[in-house]
Order: sequence, then C-alpha cells, then structure tokens
Amino acid sequence: MVSQEYILVGDRNTAESAVPLAGLFVSQYRHTLDPKRRITIPASWREVIGQPPQVFVLPSVTDPCVVVYPARMMADRIERIRRLSMADDKARRFLRTMASRSELLSWDVQGRIRVKDELLAHARIADEVMLVSHFDGFELWNPRLWEAAARKVTAQDLRKGSEQIGF
Repeated sequence: MVSQEYILVGDRNTAESAVPLAGLFVSQYRHTLDPKRRITIPASWREVIGQPPQVFVLPSVTDPCVVVYPARMMADRIERIRRLSMADDKARRFLRTMASRSELLSWDVQGRIRVKDELLAHARIADEVMLVSHFDGFELWNPRLWEAAARKVTAQDLRKGSEQIGF
C-alpha cells in the first residue's frame, strides 16, 4: 500500500487544510548501471509505485529518453485504449508499435530493474543514467542529453507551460 502523505494548504492549524497526496515522484537521481546493466529505483520512488511492485517502461515519443509509469497508473490509459475502434488504423499502428517496444518490469530485492537494450539504446544510455521525475512517473535519460535538454528550458517556457496546464 502506498503511504499517504499530506500537504498543508491555508491555515496550518485546521484539519481541513491537509490535502492528501496520492504519491508523487519528485527530484532527480544520477546512477551508474551495474555490470548487468540494471538500474536502481530509489527507495522513496518504489514506495510511491506501491502495489503491484511493477513499472511500465516505454520509449518516449518526444524525447531521447525512456518513460516509466507505475503499473497501477497505466490502468486508465489502458482502459482508453480498449475503447478505441478496431477500424482506427493510425491508432492501432501506434499502439502495436508502442506495445512491442515496451516492457512491464518488477524490481528485485535491491530495487533494481533491467531495461531491455533496445530501450536503453533509444535513450542512448550506456554506463550512467539520470532518473528524472515528472510527478506521475519518471524518465530515464543519458545524463549528457538530460543536462542539454534542461539547459534549453527558459523561464518563459516554464511560464507558458504552467499556463497551458493550469498550474
């Protein structure tokens, strides 16, 4: 079970000011792949992932990285997929390609996953990896590519993005 965390909103002295968080991924971590090319998921993130202790690992369609979501969070996306028309050729082609390139992984007792070589190659990950959060999941990046991508984000980009999502 995922532990429930609370954030205080407004008056710190009233029970009504505590808003539950369903578990968010925050921060970033730099790790070295072990000799078997396994990646350690931080313990705090494994707690957020909760039950089942599995992650979906998919190639990003927009960046040279790999996207990781808790298996339980993929349920809504999968339900939307199931409602698609069998006659929607473009959507089916996309789903077929993404599903064939993706993985459902469990971690070992030390919190490590072994992402298949095809996905590591997509993200150009060799010896080191950046685990970068995006609140509802995280991404695996080549550290050099992540640093370059992060440098490109301007204050104006952040403002426009926050307006676009209503943040």
